[in-house]
Amino acid sequence: MSRIGNKPIPLPKGVEVKQDGKSVTVKGPKGSLVTPIVPGIGVKVEGNVVSFTRGDNEGKSRATHGLMRALVANNVLGVTQGFKKELDIVGVGYRAEVKGKEVVFQLGYSHPVRFPIPKGIDINVDGKTGHIVVTGIDKQQVGQTAAEIRGLREPDPYKGKGIKYSDEVLRRKAGKAAGK
Repeated sequence: MSRIGNKPIPLPKGVEVKQDGKSVTVKGPKGSLVTPIVPGIGVKVEGNVVSFTRGDNEGKSRATHGLMRALVANNVLGVTQGFKKELDIVGVGYRAEVKGKEVVFQLGYSHPVRFPIPKGIDINVDGKTGHIVVTGIDKQQVGQTAAEIRGLREPDPYKGKGIKYSDEVLRRKAGKAAGK
């Protein structure tokens, strides 16, 4: 039995959830998000509580029961509070700045790297410390954007230079001279 799927989602003030046939729409103070309903999962909106049921006890239905609940819960959290990921730029001469609808990175390559900011995402860069904050209402989109930024210059295992998550712990390697 899915423990997560059976938990109801309490709706905070200002959040409205509607079921439109094959999708669930969540509207709140920060915007609205739409999630398609997985076949075999039922959605009930009663007052300030959203609950989920499954039609049968098949393996796929049990697996997607908790998934559907988690997706809608993330939507509710996103339209009320939003999500953020923080990254740090480490390295001499490595920097970034926001110019219009793109972020321009200097990452030790022979050319500047231009990263277009996706719709629905805000990126703030502190030029002095090299701290990047990616914010938005869609958890998946925020995480994907942060991963793409990190992928522009992943941290080096020897010196630690590159773009890393703020809470990421890097495993450093010893150089050749340390082996003797």
